[in-house]
Amino acid sequence: MTEQFLHYIWQFRLLKTDLQTEGGESLTVLHPGFPNHDGGPDFFNSRIRIGNTIWAGNVEIHINASDWFRHKHHKDKAYDNVILHVVFANDLQVFDRNQKQIPTLTVKGCFAETIYERYKGFLNNRSWIPCEQLIKTIPDIHFDQWSSALIIERLEQKTVQIQKSWEACKQDWDETFYQNLLKAFGFKINAHPFELLAKSLPLKILLKHRDNLFQLEALLFGQARMLDRSFSEEYPERLKEEYQFLQGKYSLRPIEGGLWKFLRLRPSNFPSIRIAQLAVLFASTDNLFSSILEFNTLSRIQELFSATASGYWNTHFLFGRTSSLRPKLLGAYSIRLIALNLVIPFLFFYGMEKGITDVKEKGITMLEHLPGEINADLNHWKRLGMPVMNALNTQALIQLKTNYCDNKRCLECRIGNKILIN
Repeated sequence: MTEQFLHYIWQFRLLKTDLQTEGGESLTVLHPGFPNHDGGPDFFNSRIRIGNTIWAGNVEIHINASDWFRHKHHKDKAYDNVILHVVFANDLQVFDRNQKQIPTLTVKGCFAETIYERYKGFLNNRSWIPCEQLIKTIPDIHFDQWSSALIIERLEQKTVQIQKSWEACKQDWDETFYQNLLKAFGFKINAHPFELLAKSLPLKILLKHRDNLFQLEALLFGQARMLDRSFSEEYPERLKEEYQFLQGKYSLRPIEGGLWKFLRLRPSNFPSIRIAQLAVLFASTDNLFSSILEFNTLSRIQELFSATASGYWNTHFLFGRTSSLRPKLLGAYSIRLIALNLVIPFLFFYGMEKGITDVKEKGITMLEHLPGEINADLNHWKRLGMPVMNALNTQALIQLKTNYCDNKRCLECRIGNKILIN
């Protein structure tokens, strides 16, 4: 038996109706209350009838009644308003701080054994997801309803880091977007050095030179410590000279060059190419964050980020190393990832912080028009018959798998819940 399961049957009223307290009085659950995920009793604002008296207050749940003392609740004033102690095994009578006896409900034998057996089956299941053999029995409408909540939950989780960044930037929206943009351009492999690059080179300095692509490149590559050597080619040598001047002017300190990762990356994804594309992006857009807020369609976002690196990079992936002729355009897939991991969460956070529902909904609408990701997990979901038509579907499924299935949180999952009680 687990406390989580006891919470589940209490919250969803899965106990039989003819209940009695350990004192022999009839008990009716009028309202189970609201789950408490912080310190204190497990359920707040519960309403029960014991005998002829209606009680309103909190409910505490344990496997064994003696856990009350083991957890030192008898010394904690937060438990003074507990009106009922729900236990699986009543091995000890409990009292509050004032030595007042607390009514106890023992639930062993008071719920359908089939529910608990299915739940144990989930916990012991080693399949890809616990309900893999049963999920096809659940109508699509239940996932559709669950999907909306999963998307909001996923966006709220993504905005946690954005909020920390925003607060660190003293609530400067442009600087916050800039720092998160550079981090997004690093994708998973180089996210950290790109974030450090942004913090080492404030946006206000870049904007002073936005009319000069050469100076933008000098600042970005110099701060990335990619100009710290001698070059046989004229272009990188000129960049180095320009950076040395600008470095002295602004008292800049470059980041550690050894942080950049090139191994196992396609050349088109090298950080040097990404930095060159960023320089063009800043040179071609007056205000990136304002543009994001103004755009109402995904196609406009894609147009904004369609940056092609400057001419030198047509024949280079690295400084001083020539390659075949190929313009270095930020690809459609990369732009989709930036929209997914930066633009949409940022719009959601901005709308949430400003109380502008339309901005939040704009981000969610973009998910509907964004193609779904492709990976092994999503292919597995597809084989199970789950929808993977767009990013709204796939992001919900990623949230479901990583936050619920992998952690066996079946009791908190609406699909798991439906399977258990069917």
